[in-house]
Amino acid sequence: MAKATEPSRHIEMERKFAVPDGRISPSFDGIAAVTRAEQLPTQTLEAVYYDTERRDLAANRITLRRRSGGTDAGWHLKLPSAAGAEARTELRAALGPDLPEELRDTVLAIVRDRPLQPVARISTARDVTLLYGDDGAALAEFCDDHVTASRLDGDGSDDGEPLGWREWELELVHGGAADATEVLDRLTHRLRDAGALPAGHASKLSKVLGDSTPPRPEPPADPVHRAVAEQVAALLQWDRAVRADADDSVHQMRVTIRQIRSLLQASEEEFGLTDDATILAGVLGVARDAEVLAERYRDALDALDASAPELIRGPVRERLVDGGWRRYKAGLNRSVKAMRSVRYFRLLDALDDVVVTSPPPDEEHPHATIKSGYKRISKRAKAAAEATTEHELDDALHGIRKAAKRLRYLAAATGNTRVSDRAKTIQGLLGDHQDSVVSRTHLLQEADAAHAAGEDTFTYGVLFQLEEELAQRCREQLDGALKKLKRSVRKAT
Repeated sequence: MAKATEPSRHIEMERKFAVPDGRISPSFDGIAAVTRAEQLPTQTLEAVYYDTERRDLAANRITLRRRSGGTDAGWHLKLPSAAGAEARTELRAALGPDLPEELRDTVLAIVRDRPLQPVARISTARDVTLLYGDDGAALAEFCDDHVTASRLDGDGSDDGEPLGWREWELELVHGGAADATEVLDRLTHRLRDAGALPAGHASKLSKVLGDSTPPRPEPPADPVHRAVAEQVAALLQWDRAVRADADDSVHQMRVTIRQIRSLLQASEEEFGLTDDATILAGVLGVARDAEVLAERYRDALDALDASAPELIRGPVRERLVDGGWRRYKAGLNRSVKAMRSVRYFRLLDALDDVVVTSPPPDEEHPHATIKSGYKRISKRAKAAAEATTEHELDDALHGIRKAAKRLRYLAAATGNTRVSDRAKTIQGLLGDHQDSVVSRTHLLQEADAAHAAGEDTFTYGVLFQLEEELAQRCREQLDGALKKLKRSVRKAT
């Protein structure tokens, strides 16, 4: 694969319309949002689209093409966008003979180690009218496309008779604008008045591939199974975000993995798949823990600097905050390396199987229940009450947190909102407590390193005391939270 510069990224918002041959292109005169229209020279676009043999990209509404001609020749990767159902996130890389590795890496969780091959060739003769807004800037493109397309087999040769059709396309220049849908609606009315109809396909590629793209599986009927399927879909989205180092992405992917793991553990007889999910969550945890500590110490030091700056002594910010971000980057690199491994691909394959495989009948493998999930919490709460050392207490509280997390996800999947909310409160309290435990251990280690370097360690003691006070507040609130959970479980069962 070719090594290229970082791909450009923008939000695409467009609509396609079916139009018969001979139909005259519409005029945009009289539309308040359009001040003038400019006819551009006809463009000839040649594109080859790529996918796996089983059409994994198409099944996930993703397109990958190499296109020559026009003003944006290059490799294009189009992904579903959070900006809306009509929006797509488009990544563009320079035109070259080989697929840039940055684009392949973006969809690696979809294609995994399956080879990409040509699946379609689309030639388009495009007449473009560029529409300008009242600020003088380009607003949208109206494209009158005459298309010739062929489905390709694995070696790139034509597979069947070529298709030909005409279509109109409206694309906003700034698809992420706040009024994008409103502008598109106004322009759409003019095309509909000119005889256009909504296209029966989301993209040219989908029209060419037709029924060769497998249908999306129906959501499972079992609520826990359905919740797993939803989180597997979310995992693939967060995978892309982590590879792009998007804000909070490591945290969200780790949460998603943990939620999948909790749901699998809640029905372990049905799914029997938790070990690899645990390992992946652990790998992500290196980066996430470093991120949490860096942000935690940054906020604490900022607060001290505002209220009592004399308590900050020595290069403590460099050690705790800057050092935390360095550990985050190292952890992120390790995470992405694991996400390129065969083991990770097989985990995703196994999760795919979970999504499409019906669980066995209840009488063979009974579901985990709210009652059984609460029993786990009660057992760990008893261990916490009987703890004789601080280490035993911390371990027991950590066990309560994990059991509460599992109950939270199970209750949410089965529609027991009150139980889920109460369990979430306990999970949050003891999550803060566990973060404090980890932070205090780290502060002792960094204080030792600072002392060995001849630095003032006073501030490490101040931060340690703040963490101890936070942990104490969490423990004080736990009994009340457990009582509220017990009442909600009684009502639910």
